[in-house]
Amino acid sequence: MTLLGQDRAVAAFRAAWDSRQLHHAWLLAGPKGVGKGTFARAAALRVLAEAAGPPVDLPGLDVPHDHRIARLVEAGSHPDFRLIKREVHETGTNKGELRRGIVIDQVRKLQELFRAAPALSPWRVAIIDCMDELEPQAQQSLLKLLEEPPANCLLLLVSHVPGRLLPTIRSRCRRLDFGALDDATLDTILAERQPSLTPEARARLIALAAGSADRALAFAELDLVPLAEEALAILRRGDPDNSRRSRLASALALKAARPRYAAFLDIVPPLLAAEERAAEGLRRQRALAAYDQARETASIAPRLSLDPAATVFALGTIMASVGEG
Repeated sequence: MTLLGQDRAVAAFRAAWDSRQLHHAWLLAGPKGVGKGTFARAAALRVLAEAAGPPVDLPGLDVPHDHRIARLVEAGSHPDFRLIKREVHETGTNKGELRRGIVIDQVRKLQELFRAAPALSPWRVAIIDCMDELEPQAQQSLLKLLEEPPANCLLLLVSHVPGRLLPTIRSRCRRLDFGALDDATLDTILAERQPSLTPEARARLIALAAGSADRALAFAELDLVPLAEEALAILRRGDPDNSRRSRLASALALKAARPRYAAFLDIVPPLLAAEERAAEGLRRQRALAAYDQARETASIAPRLSLDPAATVFALGTIMASVGEG
């Protein structure tokens, strides 16, 4: 399981694990797409593999692919490991679609895991990816587990916006911060995952990715560069006749465009954040205000199932406020 660009996080976790002074809950905090989820899976596997044996003699969080514990985790059949994430609706009109959040029943199943005796080693490990999607009741249920953790239990909690979590949850975790990936790391990831891309194409993707490998790969796989460049044009030159934002809204309105729409929601706040960092004076203030508005709009739109065309047009209006101000 390759993890690039997060050596500090790996070293901090390894130091705690090697000394067996491992905090029961780790809050993995940082922007989307920089390796938090990959880190969580690698850390979980390393703990379970070393605890159960045979011994692992590899650097970082690496575990041999043919290790018996690695095979169990890969197959989803390790009895002492759980990965909690949003599930799909199994019935009803939304059948097959992801739920809006992680529900309380999922956290209760996690409590059952930690109450049961471990099967393959003294350790039990769970990942929640991601914490920002926990519904309020689920957060409260998780808090009870954090307050009275069983021995030899490890929780790895992924969060893109840790400030929105309950303070009582944050205070009971050891925080591990993950920074944006540098250009060289992103170029390596793109070259490995998208070998058909030219160096010039990779450079365009990296310039728009804001240090996120997930964002860069999504741009490549969903052909998002034209959408991002259109958004940048609105942001920098405005849209006095509404034509640019109307084109964006039309391009992302159809059901077949839902993956591109979801990715577009992730594009806009980082574009505004980069613009804010580069701007000065009143333009910087406008970009900062627009960033806050765009982040809120992009966050609530999926949860409330807002109309994609109207949401994209609204985001275009927010961006235009910077270019036209």
